Amino acid sequence: MKKEKEETEELEETEQEITEKDEKREVVVPGEVIATGKDFLPGEGTRKEGEEIIASKFGLLEKTDRLVKVIPLSGAYIPRAGNTVIGQIVDVSFNGWMIDVLAAHQAFLPVMECFGYINKKDLTEVYTFNDLIVTKVRAVKPRSVELTMKEKGLRKLEGGMLVKINPTRVPRIIGRAGSMVKTIKDETRCNIIVGQNGLVWIRSDENDVEKEITAKKAIELIVQKPFHEGLTEKVKEFLQEEIKKLNKQ
Repeated sequence: MKKEKEETEELEETEQEITEKDEKREVVVPGEVIATGKDFLPGEGTRKEGEEIIASKFGLLEKTDRLVKVIPLSGAYIPRAGNTVIGQIVDVSFNGWMIDVLAAHQAFLPVMECFGYINKKDLTEVYTFNDLIVTKVRAVKPRSVELTMKEKGLRKLEGGMLVKINPTRVPRIIGRAGSMVKTIKDETRCNIIVGQNGLVWIRSDENDVEKEITAKKAIELIVQKPFHEGLTEKVKEFLQEEIKKLNKQ
């Protein structure tokens, strides 16, 4: 209990430091003019009217060089073709599998979108109920989502743990050019797959559950306080301290 209390206090201290800097970020609301002039380009969560760029979402304002965008504070997963997602098998039919990808509609993985020989008399030999897979959105239709497994890295996931986050936090978990998730992987020696639908799979290369939990803590820290500049270094420091504690046990 003492150890858990110390870990909680340290996590709260780290979060407090991040919160103080997050509060300096500007929160904008739909309809608000967030930039004016020909020098600015509208990004995600914005629209342009004349020379004005207007927020179309509630969220945090972010300006990068000429690009202006709004990072939403919350939101559900909306599938897009090309998204890599993590899903769970919820049903098996004669020609494919129904997958829960946390979208408004269940997704479908057709047999023809899988590699190799498949015994069509028993598709559960490939994927069965409750299996987790990392897959890709092939097409999105008004009331359906079609998946594919025909790309490198798409596969069934075994072992490890699953973390659910808000899909709007996925870019922050990944970081610029993958910097954030790489930091977590390097420090914990965990294999981490971040689905754009808000599911994150973690498995220790050393079958070390404590390191998986440490990676999970880092992800939760990012999710709670995602907009702190320099957060990658803060997370790295947090992880290094946690790993030192594990090594002393």
